Amino acid sequence: MALQEEFEKQGNWLFRYRSILPIVILLIGIAINLQTEFHPETFILQQPLYVDFYEFFCLLVSLLGLGIRIYTVGHTLDWTSGRNTSEGQVAIALNTTGIYSIVRHPLYLGNFFMWLGPALLNGQIWFIASFCMFYWIYYERIMYAEEQFLRGKFNAEYTNWAQNVPAFIPSFRNFVKPKIDFSWIKVTRNEKNGLVSVFFIFCVFDIAGAIIQKNNEYNYFFLIGFAFSFLFFVVIQYLKKRTKVFSQIRISDPNTGKVMIKSI
Repeated sequence: MALQEEFEKQGNWLFRYRSILPIVILLIGIAINLQTEFHPETFILQQPLYVDFYEFFCLLVSLLGLGIRIYTVGHTLDWTSGRNTSEGQVAIALNTTGIYSIVRHPLYLGNFFMWLGPALLNGQIWFIASFCMFYWIYYERIMYAEEQFLRGKFNAEYTNWAQNVPAFIPSFRNFVKPKIDFSWIKVTRNEKNGLVSVFFIFCVFDIAGAIIQKNNEYNYFFLIGFAFSFLFFVVIQYLKKRTKVFSQIRISDPNTGKVMIKSI
């Protein structure tokens, strides 16, 4: 099999099992965090005050990633730009404005920062470097597979856009204002899991550290953040099942290109 086909095949396979990656990273991260708690001299910072600020910095990195995802999802139509399903790739339109005018894979960029936060929390430089390398190798294949699909479906429209927009590191010089209005309904429906997951992970790390150190010095900001985000998650889940608030999607009319609201 030629390398081009091999990369595409690997990318489609890796995307199918992409939910495993966060679990693996979380388990490894917890193990490294526990090791660091038993041997605090290996942590990159030693002063307790700096450690507290560092924890909040790590949380901000994760929230930055979530913010990138929120901005991306809010300004795009449903079923666009190579969204994947169990049946394969789906793309009824190509996103080229907004954040897609500065980077081709903004959702994966957001994912990177969301998971970089917990990786930084361990305070182990070798683990941070390993995470970055592993993330790039893993998602490089997925991005390649998606781009092959988009190239085949949109032809010149895709190549003209891709040659001026970087794949992963944003370039702001060619920013184009989003042509799709921001939708909080779509963001809430699609990204509620991300918010509760971020605070849950930071709470797990914080509580595990406090247990090992045999103290009650919990980071209550993390705990309160998780409580509110979990409550928000439960409310949204209830509304999804009991109401039609989140039962609408935005798609593009294939004939006119105008945005249509459709019930699901």
